[in-house]
Amino acid sequence: MKDTVCINVRTQVPYDVIIGSGLLSDTGRFMAALTGCRTVAVYSDDTVDSLFGRTVTDSLEAAGYCCFRHVVPHGEQSKNIHSVMSFIDAMAAHGMTRDDAVIALGGGVPGDTAGFAAAIYMRGIRYVQIPTTLLAAVDSSVGGKTAVDISAGKNLAGAFHQPSLVLCDTSALDTLPAATLRDGMAEVVKYGAVKSCALLDMAREWPDCNFTDIISQCVEIKRDIVSDDEFDRGRRRLLNFGHTVGHAMELLGNYSITHGAAVAKGMVRAARIGAAMGLADCTDALSEILSGCGFDLSCPYSAQQLFQAALSDKKRGTDGIALVLPHEWGLCGIHTVREDSLLSLLKMTEQWPV
Repeated sequence: MKDTVCINVRTQVPYDVIIGSGLLSDTGRFMAALTGCRTVAVYSDDTVDSLFGRTVTDSLEAAGYCCFRHVVPHGEQSKNIHSVMSFIDAMAAHGMTRDDAVIALGGGVPGDTAGFAAAIYMRGIRYVQIPTTLLAAVDSSVGGKTAVDISAGKNLAGAFHQPSLVLCDTSALDTLPAATLRDGMAEVVKYGAVKSCALLDMAREWPDCNFTDIISQCVEIKRDIVSDDEFDRGRRRLLNFGHTVGHAMELLGNYSITHGAAVAKGMVRAARIGAAMGLADCTDALSEILSGCGFDLSCPYSAQQLFQAALSDKKRGTDGIALVLPHEWGLCGIHTVREDSLLSLLKMTEQWPV
C-alpha cells in the first residue's frame, strides 16, 4: 500500500478521510477502529459491486466481521425511498443492531442512499463512505449530507448524518469510463471557483491530472467549510455553486443529464447571472476550463422551464432563492434573489452565446 493522506473533518463527531491507492483490500483493518461492530452491510450498485464488492467483503470477513452485500441497479433512478426501505428491510432481516455499521460503496447515488438508510435505521447507525468515483471522492462522500430524490425534485428527502470514516482508494478511478471521470471534474472546478485558483489551474491539466492532490485539496476546502457550518445554514451554501440551475436541469431531463454535466452547465449560467448583476464576469474563463474538460455547456431548456423547476429547490426560502455567484476568479459569495428577479436573470442569460 502506497503512502496515504489523512484529513480530519472536525464536525460534532470528528472523522478521518483517508486517501491513497490500494486501500480497498485493507477495508477490514480500517473498519477495526469502529469498536463494537460485528455485522457490516455493504450497499452498492451492480456496476461497482462487480468490480469491488468481493474485494471489500473478503477483507471484512478476514478481519472477523459478518457481512452481506446489498446491490441495486446503477443510476440515479435507484436513488429513491424504495431503495432505502429495501435496504432497511435487509438490515433488519440480518439482525443488525445499533452497534453495527453500513458501508456505502460506489459513487454519489449509493453514498447518498446508504447514508440516508443509516441515518434512519434504528434512529441512526454508523456508516463508512468508500467513494469509487471522482465526484463522490471530492464532494458527496464528505460532509454528511444524505438524501434521495422524490418526484418534486432532487435530494428533497434526507438527513445530516456524518460518516465515521471515508476511505478513498484512488486506484478505483482507473476503472471509470472517461465520461464518468469527467463528471467529477465539474465538482473540482466548483471548489476552485469557490475558493481556490490553484484548483482551477489543476483542472486545466485535464486529463493528465494528479488526482490524489486534487481530491486532497477539495476535501480540505470542504473540511474547513463543513467544520464551520455543519448543517448548511451559512458558509456551506457556497458549495451549491451551479447547483440551483443544475438540479433544475436534472429534474427536467428526468436525470438523463448526469449530475456533473448539469453542474457544469449550471455554473456557467450562474456566472452569467453574476455578470448581469454587476459582479465579476468569469463566464468566459469558466467556460474555457469546463469545455477543456469536455463538457457540453449548451442548455436544452428555456428560462421559464428552468425557473419553474428551480422553485422546488431546497435552497428556496421565504425571501427568495440563494444563488452562489462569482465575486472574482477563485472566490464566490452567496446572494438571495427574489423569485421574479431570478426569472428575469435567467431570460437574460439566454441571450449570451455558449
